[in-house]
Amino acid sequence: MMKVQTVRGPVDPEQLGYTLTHEHFSLNFDKMYSAPPDAVEEYVSKRITLENVGYVKQYPYGSRYNINFEDFDTHEAVAKDVVAYKKFGGGSIVENTSHGLGRNLKLMHDVSREANVHVIAGTGHYIHGMQDEGTLGMSVEQMTDLYTKELLFGVEVDGLADPVKCGFIGEVGSGWPISHFERNAIQATAEVQAAIGCGVSFHPGRERDAPFEIVRLYLEAGGSAGKCVMSHLDRTLFADEDLLEFAKLGTYLQFDLFGTECSYYQLNPESYMQSDEQRIQKIVRLIREGYTERILMAHDIHTKHRLTSFGGHGYSHILNNVLMRFSLRGVDIKTVDTMTIANPARWLEMKV
Repeated sequence: MMKVQTVRGPVDPEQLGYTLTHEHFSLNFDKMYSAPPDAVEEYVSKRITLENVGYVKQYPYGSRYNINFEDFDTHEAVAKDVVAYKKFGGGSIVENTSHGLGRNLKLMHDVSREANVHVIAGTGHYIHGMQDEGTLGMSVEQMTDLYTKELLFGVEVDGLADPVKCGFIGEVGSGWPISHFERNAIQATAEVQAAIGCGVSFHPGRERDAPFEIVRLYLEAGGSAGKCVMSHLDRTLFADEDLLEFAKLGTYLQFDLFGTECSYYQLNPESYMQSDEQRIQKIVRLIREGYTERILMAHDIHTKHRLTSFGGHGYSHILNNVLMRFSLRGVDIKTVDTMTIANPARWLEMKV
């Protein structure tokens, strides 16, 4: 029987409801610090207040307090926003914090219980730059053993009676060019996916060719395109022709930066960050081209300033502010439900 493995046990796919497929509750992003311009450093170096939140929104990775997404302040704000997400109609959240990012399974379990929201945890490895030396030396076989164990048998967590099982592999991160370690992680992901039938999710580098190369490596190693999510397409593939070419590969197409609308993209200054309106336009184009059943949406919240306690939009932004705009562009409710309910459930379901 097909189930979805959550941090509190398996559930029927039909029980997930509205699902965000790429979020974070807690992670260590210290290595992603990027110094802000000297003129604004004094503003972004402090705790977030009404007086400096505007500066932090422009240079989010220039604030060490903002990228500390694993302290008490963060966890308290995350729990509050997940409770609100449930209130506004949310059902499930896929938590994408993998090895290298400081995954917190106890927090996922506690927030899931407190908010009565299904939470799905991921295994896998993030980009090589976030790993320690011991991890960088792992072989493909060691990776496959780890992923398989965490999916089938779970992880022992202090304070919990039973192991917490992961429900997918992700986010599996790579930069550009893809490193040897990252290639190993992609191969291991494909091998485990083929053996178990689980869903997987990839984080590509910020160059146009990155998603294509990841899928090539993944498919060559035996992974199924139909169980694969390519994340962050809204900051990677800007031209419609590139997006449509990639869609032909058969993966899920994830637009997961909804709510991020800064005029300057600090992690890739040569590029830019699309607005929510541009994301919607891309999705509508994909719908018209017949890709409704491959579209997923999320916010990828991973810094404090995007939580409501720090002046952000929280996990309810898509529900409250985005979905209604699809109807204004002729997209019916059945199509919206396919993207937000049916697609996530189909991607996550596996034999448990």
